Amino acid sequence: MLCCGNLVRDVLVGPVQEPQWGRTVWVESIVDTFGGNGANTSYVLARLGIPVRLLGAVGDDRAGDEVVSTLTEAGVDTQYVARLRLPTPSTVALVNPNGARAFLHRPGASREAFREPFDLAAHHTAGCTWFHLANVFGLPALRPHAASLLKQAHDAGLAISIDTGWDSRGEWMATLSPCLPYVDLLFVNEDEARELTGAADPDEAARILMQQGARAVVVKLGSAGCAFFNADDHFRSPAFPVQAVDTTGAGDCFTGGFLAALQRGYHHREAVRFANAVGALSVQKMGGTTGILSFGETLDWYRRCQAGL
Repeated sequence: MLCCGNLVRDVLVGPVQEPQWGRTVWVESIVDTFGGNGANTSYVLARLGIPVRLLGAVGDDRAGDEVVSTLTEAGVDTQYVARLRLPTPSTVALVNPNGARAFLHRPGASREAFREPFDLAAHHTAGCTWFHLANVFGLPALRPHAASLLKQAHDAGLAISIDTGWDSRGEWMATLSPCLPYVDLLFVNEDEARELTGAADPDEAARILMQQGARAVVVKLGSAGCAFFNADDHFRSPAFPVQAVDTTGAGDCFTGGFLAALQRGYHHREAVRFANAVGALSVQKMGGTTGILSFGETLDWYRRCQAGL
């Protein structure tokens, strides 16, 4: 897998019902870890045994050292993670007692990453069969060049997926639409699907996205599971019933699980259930990827849940 996306230093604080200005609120956890759509997805793929190479950028600072070191130790190929003059992107996430979160984000080096059109060379794609773009909206300088990058991946013979992420600029389809003709698999959550298409119904949103060029669409529905759409199949898959502690990064973990299952030869119906299991494991721990297990351990957990154990 070749993955392109942001890398972030995360500080997660919880549980927090609501901030109280001018007062001190005691919490149970303050977790200093890594995050970012590119980093999370790559980490999950590596933990699930899929060789993965990451394109992205961090600052030339201690936080960048720590993020890159953690990913490298997990097995992610980070040789193409650039070190830039701006600080490593950072997020503070306030997590409420139900696991929902509010983010405070400093983009830092993500503002400069891929400022110039990126030349996807043979040494970037060597050994890869799939290109995944993790949150095009999280890399503002890439937006004008994203479709060109996907075309290069397509011309190199790679299958292509995008996980859209949230567009804080509100440009939505203006950025995504030129990319969709190259996309074999598009991941969106329910809110993103509505913003992209104007359709509140996930089925209608998926239909519109496929009309724009995506060959398959997965709509992540949170605690309701997900929905899968392509020209030949359409179904919903329920989530595993677990107690959510922190939903930070759950969408990235789901995506990493789905792609890992496909890379192992799973049919998309099996991949959806496996991805739901990876997402369920993620939300039971504080931190976006803290709950991620190896492929075999995830499969064992999945099978025990299916058996009702």
